[in-house]
Amino acid sequence: QVQLVESGGGLVQFGGSLRLACAASGSILSIYAMGWYRQAPGKERELVAVITSGSSTRYADSVKGRFTISRDNAKKTVYLQMNSLKFEDTAVYYCNVDILVLFGQRRDYWGQGTQVTVSS
Repeated sequence: QVQLVESGGGLVQFGGSLRLACAASGSILSIYAMGWYRQAPGKERELVAVITSGSSTRYADSVKGRFTISRDNAKKTVYLQMNSLKFEDTAVYYCNVDILVLFGQRRDYWGQGTQVTVSS
């Protein structure tokens, strides 16, 4: 079994900052790409940022220059530092991790989601 536990969401003022974290645990053999997605009310889930096992990163155009994704392989944790937050960043944020489990398959796992709300 694999668990992804997210933390760090909450209410923040326009222009403020938050850092999200997503920690993986369980019978994990290897972790590959780690990413963050978000889903705003009435909209489809979209990719925010992804970081590969080699630490290459890719960002949605809407967050480039404001968000930074990073990972700590020893802690099996991926982070999303969000700066200069805008109203349109309000959404539920989900982590997504590509994991190979012991004696099992390699597939994507999702976190439970954490709400980020940007207020005036």
